[in-house]
Amino acid sequence: MKNIYHKFHIPVMGTGHSIDSPIRVAHLGISTEMSIVDDILIEKIYKYYSDKYSYPKEEFSKRDPFARSKRITAYLNLVNQIVNSKLDEIKKLPFTPQNEKTKYFELLPDESPLKKKYLYYLALGDGIEKNNLADELTSLMRAGSINVNIMSKVDRTNYAIDGTILSEEFSDAKAALRGYAESILDSSIVFSAGFNRGLLGYLTHFKDFYRDENGYVKKKIIIKVSDFRSALIQGKFLAMKGLEVKEFNIESGLNCGGHAFASQGYLLPAILQEFKTKREQLTNEFIPLIKSYYEKQKLFFDEANFKYLPLITVQGGIGTSGEALRLIEDFGCDSTGWGSPFLLVPEATCVDDDTLKLLMNAKKEDLYLSNSSPLGVPFNNLRGTGSEIWTEEKSRTSKPGSPCPKGFLISDTQYSERPICTASSQFQVKKIKDISELQISEAEKTELKNRVFEKVCLCDHLGNGALIKLGITPKMKAPQSICPGPNIVWFNREYSLKEMIDHIYGRGESLVTVSRPHMFCLELELYVDYFEKLLGTMGSTPAEIKYLETFKDNLQNGIDFILEISNRKSFPTENLKSIPNFVEEQRQRLNSFYIHKDELQLVANY
Repeated sequence: MKNIYHKFHIPVMGTGHSIDSPIRVAHLGISTEMSIVDDILIEKIYKYYSDKYSYPKEEFSKRDPFARSKRITAYLNLVNQIVNSKLDEIKKLPFTPQNEKTKYFELLPDESPLKKKYLYYLALGDGIEKNNLADELTSLMRAGSINVNIMSKVDRTNYAIDGTILSEEFSDAKAALRGYAESILDSSIVFSAGFNRGLLGYLTHFKDFYRDENGYVKKKIIIKVSDFRSALIQGKFLAMKGLEVKEFNIESGLNCGGHAFASQGYLLPAILQEFKTKREQLTNEFIPLIKSYYEKQKLFFDEANFKYLPLITVQGGIGTSGEALRLIEDFGCDSTGWGSPFLLVPEATCVDDDTLKLLMNAKKEDLYLSNSSPLGVPFNNLRGTGSEIWTEEKSRTSKPGSPCPKGFLISDTQYSERPICTASSQFQVKKIKDISELQISEAEKTELKNRVFEKVCLCDHLGNGALIKLGITPKMKAPQSICPGPNIVWFNREYSLKEMIDHIYGRGESLVTVSRPHMFCLELELYVDYFEKLLGTMGSTPAEIKYLETFKDNLQNGIDFILEISNRKSFPTENLKSIPNFVEEQRQRLNSFYIHKDELQLVANY
């Protein structure tokens, strides 16, 4: 991880909450990740920061089929300029208490060689050695990586002004990829939410994703995965095209923010253990394929000096420094991602004041896995947001749903030749009419209608909090949504950047209560809850019965492994003592769910 000094990063959070995180913290050496799916939001943020820092602005014609990628490129280039300018400014500062330059070094992990060099500098008396060391420290300052995220499922086909279908390169995800590829960034692109072959294949059009004559890759590839098999499949696909996956980012299926992609009962510890034991397989499988590509293309391949081992990072529900150390020291992960806690750090993320208050006061029951996403994927939600209130009010009118101003999540073709969004008024008005005409009870109609009303305009609402916070849009015109992970409930106030990073590194008093159960416990509970819900929706066919049996067996095996971990030596602030009783309670819950194979039905004995 060249020139990256921290052992954590700030992952993507919605379309707007981390949209300007690099501008806020990258000059302090902290790596961040922002979504580039919403070019309409990006253009507004681009204009805001161009004006704030007095940079010239580009204009983008709506008639230009390349406008989407151009907006993204322009914003990413602007972010890079601002970050480098801020870093240059703090490099010029002297090493005096409480300035940004001192803050840069104080935030570093204590075991960092750069931090140790800095502490040695502080211990020196005035003189030539100290002056020379100050210059050396300054020269070693690097900005955090300005990483971007593309959700692979968000890949709408687009149309020209005259209504004709544009070619594949103009689909949402590919245009976003082109926007990043044509930027000046030297960073990483993260692909999440599934395997999009066309999207990953489009990488081959851009040389920055390949090694240059010096063996350096300017734009790195990160794949977010839920298991080892997915890493192997996607890594091989890219390797056959001569492309290297710099990093596999593992995220808990349920103990995360945003869309939740539940694994088939595989818990995070079991997934990490497989990566740990099979990590070298990634290198051994990929290198021959990469070499073969170079040979076919008649390119030089320096096999003797080809050093390649993908990084393994992990995120989802990490709450204490001890848990982070468990993931790094015990499972061999290279770094950890801390998302939801940073929503309470205004120095790092862009959250409007009303939503910030909701987050600070959130209780366990306020955080829930909803069906609000038009993608049909479970979505982590927070009760009481402006979006929830607005959506409910609209459901009581003759025209429920959203006007669909952006349309990134369109998918349904029940009522039109072109796909439309299930959160849109265009869809909901027609769907409610159809439900009203069904020959079923009023109670059944109400239930079906509520399912329709549950869909939320995430395209627009997830970005509104940032627009409100920056003063771009008044809150009465911008219903705001947010998608924190369940872990946010253990953090209950606004924090400074230093407080949160000290917490991550175990410096000073922990920000969460000592009674907080271990992250492995909390993930297990979420999975048992999820399995219980599955029992109410599946089990009428042999295939569904088999799926549920496999899910339950994987959970049982995961429980055994977590209990084995609880017998290991605890890291500071890691609550291993919470595991045995908590896990046994969840095992009892799980065992109370009985699958009746013969009659092909599920009976829940609870």
